[in-house]
Amino acid sequence: MLSEQVIVETAPRLVGRHGADALTVRRPGAAPGAGPSALYRYFHGTDDLLPAVADELIGRAQQGCRPTGEWRSDLCEPGLRVRASYQAHPQAALPAAHRTTGRNNETRAVEAVLGVLRSAGFPDREAVRIHHAFVDQALAFAALDSAALALSASAQAADLQVWQHRYGRLDADTHPHVAATVRLPADDMRLSGCPFALEPLLDAAAARLPGPAAGG
Repeated sequence: MLSEQVIVETAPRLVGRHGADALTVRRPGAAPGAGPSALYRYFHGTDDLLPAVADELIGRAQQGCRPTGEWRSDLCEPGLRVRASYQAHPQAALPAAHRTTGRNNETRAVEAVLGVLRSAGFPDREAVRIHHAFVDQALAFAALDSAALALSASAQAADLQVWQHRYGRLDADTHPHVAATVRLPADDMRLSGCPFALEPLLDAAAARLPGPAAGG
């Protein structure tokens, strides 16, 4: 039976097979075995469906997430989980990562992150600002890394080869800093900058904790 949940669960898989064009009222409606017009019972169209898909991926990121009581860990894990959830469906992440859904999974995530920050001792204004920066950074990396994964295998290989074939051959007289470090970026660019970028963000947040807690 076609339902809202069946549609949003099916949509990321369809986008992975057919690209972003799969998020039309015809394909997700037809995929579960129902007529395409049945989708209109739940969604007005693609623009209404995208936030639901984004919320589904946010919900998948929350599965199995358990708080530790240590605020840095309790922010790091969901940030990395959101990125991993989007990476599992990179084609769906591209049109959906920037959407604000207002749906159940997103509201639970917002409540959880604000709860972690307020429980750690951040004043409300600081908690909101840090939440904003944290979410934007997590989703930005999710979209960036997903865009790279959505490239064809040949395009991914070509991008990595730029570091060897272009940067690796720059003259040390004209580009001494690149020449001195080129082997490091060639290896590092194969990985996401997301885990490393979280650390200075959390360090900056810790410095805003009032009183003795700032040292932690």
